[in-house]
Amino acid sequence: MTGLDLPEGMIRAATTLGTHDGYMPGWANDFETEALPGALPQGQNSPQKCAYGLYAEQLSGSAFTRPHPERTWCYRIRPSVKHVTRFERIDVPLWRSAPHILPEVISLGQYRWDPVPHSTEPLTWVTGMRTVTTAGDVSTQTGMAAHIYLVTESMKDEYFYSADGEFLVVPQEGRLRFCTELGVIDLSPSEIAILPRGLVYRVEVLEGPARGFVCENYGVPSSSPPGPIGANCLANPRDFKTPVAAFEDREAPSTVTLKWCGQFHRTRIGHSPSTWSPGTATTRPANTTSAPMPPSAPSSSTTPTRRSSRC
Repeated sequence: MTGLDLPEGMIRAATTLGTHDGYMPGWANDFETEALPGALPQGQNSPQKCAYGLYAEQLSGSAFTRPHPERTWCYRIRPSVKHVTRFERIDVPLWRSAPHILPEVISLGQYRWDPVPHSTEPLTWVTGMRTVTTAGDVSTQTGMAAHIYLVTESMKDEYFYSADGEFLVVPQEGRLRFCTELGVIDLSPSEIAILPRGLVYRVEVLEGPARGFVCENYGVPSSSPPGPIGANCLANPRDFKTPVAAFEDREAPSTVTLKWCGQFHRTRIGHSPSTWSPGTATTRPANTTSAPMPPSAPSSSTTPTRRSSRC
C-alpha cells in the first residue's frame, strides 16, 4: 500500500466503513477496527509493547487446531485477569440449563405457550430470563436451551458473560443495546444478534419493556447454510454487521456475573470492565450482527454480530 495520488479523474470512497454507522458489513469476514488512532498494531498481533500501554489478548472462538480458527485479538486498557476477584455463587431460579428434567412434568406431545406477560417488577437481562425447554448437556457442550427474556431496566454497573455457549437473540418487542467488549449493538424487532461464548457485555433498555427469545447454543458456533437458497439467498453476507471498536475508561464499583456449567457466579471489581479494547482485529469474528431479516435468517460468528432485516 502506498500514499501516492490516485490516477487523474478517479474518485475514491471517503471511508472504508460500510453504509451503516458504527458497523462493518460482511459474514464470517476478517475485520480490523480501532477506537484510538494507532491502537491496532500492523503486521503483528502481539508486539512486545502495544500502543497507549495496552495489553494484547486473544479471545478464542474455536480450537486453535481447527482450519481457519475463529479468534479476536483485543488490545485492552487492563488485562482480563483484572476484571475478576473472588466469585460467589448466586441463584437465578428461572434460568435453567440442560439437562433439566422435572419428574412431575410430562413433556410428551405438542405444546404451545401464550406470550409471557410483562411484569411490574424490575428485571434485567439476567433476572428476566425464563427457560422454556432444554436439550443435551451443558457440561459436555452439546445441545441447547430456549429462553424468553423480559427486560424492564438497564444493567447499571452490571456485566454478564456466559462460558456455556453463544446466544442467538431474537427480539419480539422493545429495543435493547448490547455494550460488549468488542463494540456496541443496537437491536430491534426484525433483527437478530449473535453473542459469542465468553463475551463480556451489559444490556441497556432503549425502548421498553423488551421481550424476545434466546437460543443458547452449547455446541459449536452457529454457521450459515452450506449453499445458497434461491438466486440471492435468504440472507446476503452484506446484511450482517459487526460493530466497530468501542470502550470506556471509567472507575466505578461494578459486578460481573458468570454463567458456567449451568451455575451462576458473581464477582465485584472497582472499575468498569468496559475498559476493554481501543483496538480489535478479528479473524472469522464473533459477530454482533444486525441486519434486516427475512422470515428466517441464520447468523453465526465469533465477534458479536447483528443482522438487519429488510422484511
